[in-house]
Amino acid sequence: MATARAAMIVRQLRARGIADERVLAVMAALRREEFLPPDRRALAYDDAALPVGSGQTISQPYIVARMTELVHAIAGDRILDIGTGTGYQAAVLADLGARVVTIERRPELAASALDRLTRMGYADRIDVRVADGSLGAPDGAPWDGIVVGAAAPSVPEALREQLAIGARLVIPVGTRDRQELLWIERQGPTDWIEGSDGPCVFVPLVGAAGFADGLQVGRRPETHG
Repeated sequence: MATARAAMIVRQLRARGIADERVLAVMAALRREEFLPPDRRALAYDDAALPVGSGQTISQPYIVARMTELVHAIAGDRILDIGTGTGYQAAVLADLGARVVTIERRPELAASALDRLTRMGYADRIDVRVADGSLGAPDGAPWDGIVVGAAAPSVPEALREQLAIGARLVIPVGTRDRQELLWIERQGPTDWIEGSDGPCVFVPLVGAAGFADGLQVGRRPETHG
């Protein structure tokens, strides 16, 4: 697994332009196999999204790295992670020194992630909640960054408003089967700028500001490389 993890860093992340050495170091040390069902662990460092149960996926390693890079998290930041899944994205953010609140709408996934993260020593850095992630977490706002691991039909207004000034929201936005990975940065009380990092395909964000239901996977389209 250590050999596969090192190869992932070189072939999937550095080769595609991931340049933040902090992100690379965290993902080189974090055991991704611990976040997968036993029958999927041999595939932990494949260049692919993988099913983790309950119709959800763990995103392709490159996508996790890129979203982490785009949110500009630094030690001491308070980050909101929407779509806990197995807890891998939350763990990456915590290993960068952030304090993370992660929201999962499926209680069974949240319970499994909480157990895993507690066993791995993250209990004091990651707070796992069951809620509608499309509404964010206003009780903790403003956030120093928000990462959304599910696709929305448009940028939820609640998430924009919960950003601190100077903070970023990273979210896939588009149709059910194809989205753009957007970053939105708040520059003032009523001033945001945004950009696209390219096409992607994610599970839908289900909730008041998301889709009603449906399935997809967190990855880059094959045509994107």
